[in-house]
Amino acid sequence: MLKYLVFSVVALAASGAATGAAAQSVTVLGGGMARQCSDAALAGESDRRFEEDCTIALTTEALSPRDRAGTFVNRGVFKLRRAEFAAATADFDKAVSIQPELGEAYVNRGAAAVGARRYAEGLADLDRALALGVQEPEKAYYNRALAHEGLDDMKSAYFDYQKAVELSPEWDAPRRELARFTVQRR
Repeated sequence: MLKYLVFSVVALAASGAATGAAAQSVTVLGGGMARQCSDAALAGESDRRFEEDCTIALTTEALSPRDRAGTFVNRGVFKLRRAEFAAATADFDKAVSIQPELGEAYVNRGAAAVGARRYAEGLADLDRALALGVQEPEKAYYNRALAHEGLDDMKSAYFDYQKAVELSPEWDAPRRELARFTVQRR
């Protein structure tokens, strides 16, 4: 059985500055183009030639529904890394239609919405991802913090950045964002 690689990608910061991508690693078994697509996504690639591996896998390989959904997520991740938010969202939508309980598809779709400054839409997907459960929830909390910040809900943003740091203390991105905050008791 081919396992797929799914990613939670950090959206663009609300301030407009790009942050680094945050990838989830999953052991991939089997072969074929779906595996090549997965390996490239794991390696942090964004080049269109790797996206083509995903497309070939989707059109020529017999994939289980879960592997098919995962391959759509991987292809969407390549697009998301290039800030092609609408095209990435289309792939995440396909993944959700195949596997509605795949939390990572919602994290990535939420990240794409946040990157496109559709914060309320992103917030809904990120909440859904957290409710379903994801392999690396810190990335969902981080993206949700960006959405809250985009909606001028600084208190919620602060607590979500804090949760991301709590879950992944070595990750710099949420710590940098928290450093911008000043907390005062009233």
